[in-house]
Amino acid sequence: MEIDRRRFLGLAAALGLGPAAALAALPAAGPLYLSARKRDGRDEAAVIDAAGRDRLVVPMPERGHSFAIDPAGRRGVVFGRQPGFFALAFRLDGKEAPRPLPLPDDRHYFGHGVFFDGARRLAATENDFEGGRGVLGIYDAAPEGGYRRIGEYDCGGIGPHEVVLMPDGKTLCVANGGILTHPDYGKLELNLDTMRPSLAYLDAATGELLERVELDPRWHRLSIRHLALAGDGSVWFGCQYAGPAEDRPALVGRHRRGGRPELYAGPAESLRRMRNYVGSVSVDASGAVVATSSPVGGQVMYWDAASGRCLGTTELADGCGVAPAPEGGFFVTSGLGAMLRARAGARPAQVLPPTPGLSWDNHFRRVPA
Repeated sequence: MEIDRRRFLGLAAALGLGPAAALAALPAAGPLYLSARKRDGRDEAAVIDAAGRDRLVVPMPERGHSFAIDPAGRRGVVFGRQPGFFALAFRLDGKEAPRPLPLPDDRHYFGHGVFFDGARRLAATENDFEGGRGVLGIYDAAPEGGYRRIGEYDCGGIGPHEVVLMPDGKTLCVANGGILTHPDYGKLELNLDTMRPSLAYLDAATGELLERVELDPRWHRLSIRHLALAGDGSVWFGCQYAGPAEDRPALVGRHRRGGRPELYAGPAESLRRMRNYVGSVSVDASGAVVATSSPVGGQVMYWDAASGRCLGTTELADGCGVAPAPEGGFFVTSGLGAMLRARAGARPAQVLPPTPGLSWDNHFRRVPA
Protein backbone atom coordinates (compact mmCIF):
# COMPACT_ATOMS: atom_id res chain seq x y z
CA MET A 1 0.00 0.00 0.00
CA GLU A 2 1.93 3.05 -1.22
CA ILE A 3 1.15 6.47 0.24
CA ASP A 4 0.40 8.78 -2.67
CA ARG A 5 2.76 11.78 -2.58
CA ARG A 6 0.06 14.24 -3.64
CA ARG A 7 -2.28 12.94 -0.93
CA PHE A 8 0.46 13.30 1.68
CA LEU A 9 1.30 16.88 0.69
CA GLY A 10 -2.40 17.68 0.71
CA LEU A 11 -2.63 16.34 4.25
CA ALA A 12 0.37 18.42 5.30
CA ALA A 13 -1.19 21.57 3.87
CA ALA A 14 -4.48 20.81 5.61
CA LEU A 15 -2.62 20.59 8.91
CA GLY A 16 -1.34 24.11 8.33
CA LEU A 17 2.32 23.12 8.57
CA GLY A 18 3.34 22.74 4.95
CA PRO A 19 5.47 19.76 3.94
CA ALA A 20 7.81 20.40 6.87
CA ALA A 21 7.91 23.28 9.30
CA ALA A 22 11.48 24.25 10.20
CA LEU A 23 11.86 26.28 13.39
CA ALA A 24 15.41 27.59 13.46
CA ALA A 25 15.12 31.09 14.89
CA LEU A 26 17.18 30.09 17.94
CA PRO A 27 20.44 28.15 18.00
CA ALA A 28 19.97 24.53 18.98
CA ALA A 29 20.77 23.72 22.62
CA GLY A 30 23.21 20.82 22.31
CA PRO A 31 22.52 17.72 20.21
CA LEU A 32 19.30 17.07 18.32
CA TYR A 33 16.75 14.30 18.88
CA LEU A 34 13.92 12.69 16.92
CA SER A 35 10.61 11.41 18.21
CA ALA A 36 7.13 10.72 16.92
CA ARG A 37 4.34 12.38 18.86
CA LYS A 38 0.71 13.37 18.93
CA ARG A 39 0.15 17.08 19.51
CA ASP A 40 -3.36 18.51 19.78
CA GLY A 41 -4.71 15.52 17.88
CA ARG A 42 -2.11 15.69 15.06
CA ASP A 43 0.47 12.99 14.34
CA GLU A 44 3.95 14.46 13.84
CA ALA A 45 7.61 13.60 13.69
CA ALA A 46 9.62 16.21 15.57
CA VAL A 47 13.28 17.17 15.68
CA ILE A 48 13.95 18.81 19.04
CA ASP A 49 17.04 20.05 20.86
CA ALA A 50 18.27 19.17 24.34
CA ALA A 51 16.12 21.93 25.82
CA GLY A 52 12.99 20.33 24.36
CA ARG A 53 12.48 23.03 21.70
CA ASP A 54 11.17 22.13 18.25
CA ARG A 55 13.65 22.48 15.40
CA LEU A 56 11.60 20.72 12.69
CA VAL A 57 8.06 19.34 12.54
CA VAL A 58 6.98 16.82 9.89
CA PRO A 59 3.27 15.91 9.69
CA MET A 60 2.39 12.23 9.39
CA PRO A 61 -0.79 10.60 8.05
CA GLU A 62 -1.02 8.25 11.06
CA ARG A 63 0.81 7.39 14.26
CA GLY A 64 4.57 6.97 13.90
CA HIS A 65 6.92 4.72 15.83
CA SER A 66 10.68 4.97 15.30
CA PHE A 67 13.34 6.21 12.89
CA ALA A 68 16.33 5.41 10.79
CA ILE A 69 18.92 8.21 10.90
CA ASP A 70 21.91 8.39 8.58
CA PRO A 71 25.36 8.48 10.24
CA ALA A 72 25.96 12.04 9.05
CA GLY A 73 22.84 13.26 10.87
CA ARG A 74 21.34 14.83 7.75
CA ARG A 75 18.49 12.47 6.84
CA GLY A 76 15.81 10.57 8.71
CA VAL A 77 13.05 8.11 7.91
CA VAL A 78 10.03 7.74 10.19
CA PHE A 79 8.06 4.49 10.09
CA GLY A 80 4.39 3.99 10.89
CA ARG A 81 3.47 2.06 14.01
CA GLN A 82 2.73 -1.65 13.52
CA PRO A 83 0.94 -2.45 11.32
CA GLY A 84 2.40 0.57 9.56
CA PHE A 85 1.60 1.32 5.95
CA PHE A 86 3.72 4.43 5.55
CA ALA A 87 7.33 5.55 5.88
CA LEU A 88 8.50 9.11 5.18
CA ALA A 89 12.06 10.15 4.34
CA PHE A 90 13.03 13.74 5.11
CA ARG A 91 16.00 16.03 5.56
CA LEU A 92 16.58 17.10 9.12
CA ASP A 93 17.13 20.70 8.02
CA GLY A 94 13.65 20.73 6.44
CA LYS A 95 14.93 21.97 3.08
CA GLU A 96 13.10 19.32 1.05
CA ALA A 97 9.55 18.02 1.18
CA PRO A 98 9.19 14.61 2.87
CA ARG A 99 9.27 11.67 0.47
CA PRO A 100 6.99 8.65 1.01
CA LEU A 101 8.60 5.24 0.52
CA PRO A 102 6.96 2.62 -1.71
CA LEU A 103 5.56 -0.51 -0.06
CA PRO A 104 4.09 -3.62 -1.74
CA ASP A 105 0.44 -4.35 -1.05
CA ASP A 106 1.29 -7.53 0.87
CA ARG A 107 3.78 -5.94 3.28
CA HIS A 108 3.58 -3.60 6.25
CA TYR A 109 6.23 -1.95 8.42
CA PHE A 110 6.98 -2.97 11.99
CA GLY A 111 8.22 0.53 12.83
CA HIS A 112 12.03 0.35 12.65
CA GLY A 113 14.83 0.60 10.11
CA VAL A 114 18.52 1.39 9.67
CA PHE A 115 20.82 2.91 7.06
CA PHE A 116 23.76 0.78 5.92
CA ASP A 117 26.31 0.43 3.11
CA GLY A 118 27.62 3.93 3.79
CA ALA A 119 24.00 5.21 4.04
CA ARG A 120 23.45 4.22 0.40
CA ARG A 121 20.85 1.63 1.41
CA LEU A 122 18.09 1.39 3.98
CA ALA A 123 16.70 -1.73 5.65
CA ALA A 124 13.18 -1.68 7.13
CA THR A 125 11.58 -4.43 9.23
CA GLU A 126 8.47 -5.62 7.39
CA ASN A 127 5.78 -8.28 7.57
CA ASP A 128 5.09 -10.54 4.61
CA PHE A 129 1.68 -11.11 6.12
CA GLU A 130 0.34 -13.40 3.42
CA GLY A 131 3.48 -15.56 3.55
CA GLY A 132 3.68 -15.47 7.36
CA ARG A 133 7.35 -14.48 7.48
CA GLY A 134 9.49 -11.52 8.44
CA VAL A 135 11.59 -9.62 5.91
CA LEU A 136 13.86 -6.64 5.67
CA GLY A 137 12.73 -4.38 2.85
CA ILE A 138 15.81 -2.95 1.12
CA TYR A 139 15.63 0.58 -0.31
CA ASP A 140 18.05 2.55 -2.47
CA ALA A 141 18.93 5.48 -0.18
CA ALA A 142 21.67 6.96 -2.40
CA PRO A 143 21.00 10.59 -3.41
CA GLU A 144 20.01 9.51 -6.91
CA GLY A 145 18.10 6.43 -5.71
CA GLY A 146 14.95 8.15 -4.49
CA TYR A 147 14.30 5.40 -1.91
CA ARG A 148 13.26 2.88 -4.55
CA ARG A 149 12.53 -0.53 -3.07
CA ILE A 150 15.19 -2.75 -4.62
CA GLY A 151 14.63 -6.07 -2.84
CA GLU A 152 14.29 -7.77 0.50
CA TYR A 153 16.12 -10.12 2.87
CA ASP A 154 14.50 -12.99 4.76
CA CYS A 155 14.87 -12.30 8.48
CA GLY A 156 15.11 -15.93 9.56
CA GLY A 157 12.06 -15.56 11.78
CA ILE A 158 8.60 -14.11 12.30
CA GLY A 159 7.70 -10.63 13.49
CA PRO A 160 10.98 -8.71 13.04
CA HIS A 161 10.81 -5.52 15.07
CA GLU A 162 14.06 -3.59 15.50
CA VAL A 163 17.17 -3.89 13.33
CA VAL A 164 20.62 -2.43 14.04
CA LEU A 165 23.87 -2.25 12.10
CA MET A 166 26.71 -3.97 13.96
CA PRO A 167 29.98 -2.09 14.60
CA ASP A 168 31.71 -3.91 11.73
CA GLY A 169 29.40 -2.07 9.30
CA LYS A 170 28.85 -5.37 7.48
CA THR A 171 26.30 -7.19 9.63
CA LEU A 172 22.66 -6.49 10.45
CA CYS A 173 21.14 -7.79 13.68
CA VAL A 174 17.37 -8.31 13.70
CA ALA A 175 15.12 -8.85 16.74
CA ASN A 176 12.57 -11.43 15.58
CA GLY A 177 9.71 -11.13 18.05
CA GLY A 178 8.28 -14.49 16.99
CA ILE A 179 4.66 -13.34 16.97
CA LEU A 180 2.62 -14.01 13.82
CA THR A 181 0.19 -11.20 12.97
CA HIS A 182 -1.97 -10.18 10.03
CA PRO A 183 -3.35 -6.65 9.51
CA ASP A 184 -6.84 -8.05 9.02
CA TYR A 185 -6.70 -8.96 12.72
CA GLY A 186 -4.85 -5.92 14.06
CA LYS A 187 -2.25 -6.93 16.67
CA LEU A 188 -3.90 -10.25 17.53
CA GLU A 189 -1.24 -12.88 18.22
CA LEU A 190 -1.95 -15.86 15.96
CA ASN A 191 0.73 -18.33 17.07
CA LEU A 192 1.31 -18.09 20.81
CA ASP A 193 1.86 -21.84 21.19
CA THR A 194 4.52 -21.99 18.46
CA MET A 195 6.42 -18.73 18.99
CA ARG A 196 10.20 -18.86 18.40
CA PRO A 197 11.71 -15.44 19.09
CA SER A 198 15.31 -15.02 17.98
CA LEU A 199 18.20 -12.74 17.19
CA ALA A 200 19.30 -13.10 13.57
CA TYR A 201 22.57 -11.78 12.16
CA LEU A 202 22.53 -11.17 8.41
CA ASP A 203 25.26 -10.28 5.94
CA ALA A 204 24.34 -6.70 5.03
CA ALA A 205 25.65 -7.08 1.46
CA THR A 206 23.83 -10.30 0.57
CA GLY A 207 21.19 -11.01 3.21
CA GLU A 208 22.80 -14.36 4.07
CA LEU A 209 21.85 -15.62 7.53
CA LEU A 210 25.13 -15.77 9.48
CA GLU A 211 23.91 -16.65 12.96
CA ARG A 212 20.58 -17.22 14.65
CA VAL A 213 20.10 -17.59 18.40
CA GLU A 214 17.00 -18.41 20.44
CA LEU A 215 16.13 -18.18 24.12
CA ASP A 216 15.58 -21.20 26.34
CA PRO A 217 12.50 -23.09 25.02
CA ARG A 218 10.59 -22.53 28.27
CA TRP A 219 10.59 -18.81 27.42
CA HIS A 220 9.35 -19.23 23.86
CA ARG A 221 6.70 -16.57 24.52
CA LEU A 222 9.33 -13.99 25.48
CA SER A 223 9.16 -11.78 22.39
CA ILE A 224 12.48 -10.04 21.62
CA ARG A 225 11.59 -6.52 20.44
CA HIS A 226 14.16 -3.76 20.91
CA LEU A 227 17.93 -3.54 20.53
CA ALA A 228 20.88 -1.33 21.40
CA LEU A 229 24.64 -1.74 20.99
CA ALA A 230 26.92 -1.39 24.02
CA GLY A 231 30.39 0.06 23.72
CA ASP A 232 31.95 -3.41 23.60
CA GLY A 233 29.83 -4.35 20.57
CA SER A 234 27.44 -6.64 22.46
CA VAL A 235 23.75 -6.51 21.60
CA TRP A 236 21.37 -5.61 24.42
CA PHE A 237 17.72 -6.48 23.96
CA GLY A 238 14.38 -5.84 25.64
CA CYS A 239 11.47 -8.26 25.62
CA GLN A 240 7.69 -8.34 25.95
CA TYR A 241 6.21 -11.49 27.46
CA ALA A 242 3.12 -13.00 25.84
CA GLY A 243 2.65 -15.70 28.47
CA PRO A 244 0.65 -15.79 31.74
CA ALA A 245 0.60 -12.43 33.53
CA GLU A 246 1.68 -14.02 36.80
CA ASP A 247 4.97 -15.27 35.29
CA ARG A 248 8.05 -13.16 35.96
CA PRO A 249 10.66 -13.91 33.29
CA ALA A 250 13.70 -11.66 33.02
CA LEU A 251 12.97 -9.10 30.31
CA VAL A 252 16.42 -7.72 29.52
CA GLY A 253 19.27 -9.57 27.86
CA ARG A 254 22.67 -9.38 26.22
CA HIS A 255 24.21 -11.35 23.38
CA ARG A 256 27.75 -11.64 22.10
CA ARG A 257 28.36 -13.27 18.72
CA GLY A 258 29.03 -16.96 18.97
CA GLY A 259 27.64 -17.29 22.52
CA ARG A 260 24.32 -17.87 24.19
CA PRO A 261 22.00 -14.99 25.12
CA GLU A 262 22.14 -13.94 28.77
CA LEU A 263 19.06 -12.68 30.63
CA TYR A 264 19.03 -10.21 33.54
CA ALA A 265 16.13 -9.78 35.95
CA GLY A 266 17.30 -7.09 38.36
CA PRO A 267 15.55 -6.56 41.72
CA ALA A 268 12.35 -8.57 42.14
CA GLU A 269 10.19 -5.52 42.86
CA SER A 270 11.48 -3.63 39.83
CA LEU A 271 10.88 -6.68 37.65
CA ARG A 272 7.33 -7.00 38.99
CA ARG A 273 6.60 -3.37 38.24
CA MET A 274 7.65 -3.78 34.60
CA ARG A 275 4.54 -5.95 34.10
CA ASN A 276 6.31 -8.11 31.51
CA TYR A 277 6.93 -5.21 29.10
CA VAL A 278 10.03 -3.37 27.92
CA GLY A 279 9.27 -0.57 25.47
CA SER A 280 12.69 0.80 24.50
CA VAL A 281 16.42 0.13 24.97
CA SER A 282 19.25 2.67 24.80
CA VAL A 283 22.94 2.97 25.69
CA ASP A 284 24.54 6.10 27.14
CA ALA A 285 27.24 8.11 25.37
CA SER A 286 30.01 6.15 27.11
CA GLY A 287 28.63 2.81 25.93
CA ALA A 288 28.84 1.52 29.50
CA VAL A 289 25.28 1.97 30.81
CA VAL A 290 22.12 0.50 29.29
CA ALA A 291 18.64 1.92 29.93
CA THR A 292 15.43 -0.08 29.47
CA SER A 293 12.03 1.56 29.81
CA SER A 294 8.65 0.14 30.75
CA PRO A 295 5.78 2.56 30.08
CA VAL A 296 3.23 0.22 31.67
CA GLY A 297 5.47 0.00 34.74
CA GLY A 298 6.25 3.71 34.84
CA GLN A 299 9.99 3.19 35.27
CA VAL A 300 13.36 3.10 33.55
CA MET A 301 15.97 0.57 34.72
CA TYR A 302 19.73 1.03 34.29
CA TRP A 303 22.22 -1.77 33.75
CA ASP A 304 26.00 -2.05 33.81
CA ALA A 305 26.87 -3.12 30.26
CA ALA A 306 29.93 -5.10 31.41
CA SER A 307 28.36 -7.15 34.21
CA GLY A 308 24.58 -6.98 33.72
CA ARG A 309 24.16 -5.60 37.23
CA CYS A 310 21.12 -3.36 37.77
CA LEU A 311 22.28 0.13 38.72
CA GLY A 312 18.94 1.63 39.75
CA THR A 313 15.69 3.02 38.40
CA THR A 314 13.94 6.27 37.50
CA GLU A 315 10.19 6.61 37.86
CA LEU A 316 8.19 8.33 35.10
CA ALA A 317 4.52 7.66 34.41
CA ASP A 318 4.10 6.25 30.88
CA GLY A 319 7.82 6.84 30.26
CA CYS A 320 9.15 4.99 27.23
CA GLY A 321 11.40 7.03 24.91
CA VAL A 322 15.06 6.87 26.00
CA ALA A 323 18.15 8.37 24.35
CA PRO A 324 21.70 9.25 25.49
CA ALA A 325 22.08 12.76 26.89
CA PRO A 326 25.22 14.85 26.38
CA GLU A 327 27.82 14.41 29.11
CA GLY A 328 26.23 11.22 30.41
CA GLY A 329 22.86 9.89 31.46
CA PHE A 330 19.69 9.80 29.38
CA PHE A 331 16.73 11.81 28.23
CA VAL A 332 13.43 10.06 28.92
CA THR A 333 10.08 11.06 27.37
CA SER A 334 6.55 10.06 28.28
CA GLY A 335 3.13 9.63 26.74
CA LEU A 336 1.99 12.44 29.04
CA GLY A 337 4.25 14.98 27.33
CA ALA A 338 7.05 15.07 29.93
CA MET A 339 10.80 14.98 29.24
CA LEU A 340 13.39 14.26 31.94
CA ARG A 341 17.14 14.15 32.12
CA ALA A 342 18.04 11.14 34.26
CA ARG A 343 20.80 8.78 35.28
CA ALA A 344 21.28 5.93 37.72
CA GLY A 345 21.61 7.07 41.31
CA ALA A 346 20.66 10.70 40.70
CA ARG A 347 17.50 12.74 41.05
CA PRO A 348 16.06 13.37 37.57
CA ALA A 349 15.83 16.92 36.22
CA GLN A 350 12.70 18.04 34.42
CA VAL A 351 13.24 19.41 30.90
CA LEU A 352 9.57 19.56 29.91
CA PRO A 353 6.63 19.14 32.30
CA PRO A 354 3.63 16.91 31.53
CA THR A 355 1.74 18.86 28.87
CA PRO A 356 -1.96 18.53 28.00
CA GLY A 357 -2.45 17.67 24.34
CA LEU A 358 1.12 16.37 23.91
CA SER A 359 2.06 12.69 23.86
CA TRP A 360 5.55 11.46 22.98
CA ASP A 361 5.59 8.07 21.30
CA ASN A 362 7.67 5.03 22.26
CA HIS A 363 11.06 5.99 20.85
CA PHE A 364 13.45 8.90 21.25
CA ARG A 365 16.52 8.89 19.01
CA ARG A 366 19.66 11.01 19.18
CA VAL A 367 20.86 12.49 15.89
CA PRO A 368 24.56 11.78 15.18
CA ALA A 369 26.64 14.94 15.36
